[in-house]
Amino acid sequence: MQEIAVEGLPDDPLQAAGIFHNSWLAAIERSLGEGSSVTICVPSADHTHEEWRKAAVAMLARKHTPHRVNMVAGSGAQARAVVEYLESAHAVTGQYLEAAI
Repeated sequence: MQEIAVEGLPDDPLQAAGIFHNSWLAAIERSLGEGSSVTICVPSADHTHEEWRKAAVAMLARKHTPHRVNMVAGSGAQARAVVEYLESAHAVTGQYLEAAI
């Protein structure tokens, strides 16, 4: 499973969604097209980012079945533990997971 670390997202959720789709989506879909399942790692954000993140990962998972696509928000040991869990959870796809702080 390939990890893609998304960086440079602003605090404003609409702007963040736009940057994600304009700057990161092509690389994510390229990896999926090459046969890799993907975990998208994003920085923690407040609740206003939850809906666009859930929608993006769910649509990517539907489009690229049978490859798995998940998104993990956070950093540090907690986020690493979630990513490691997803590597072995072969039935989990299309999920947005927030690592505990």
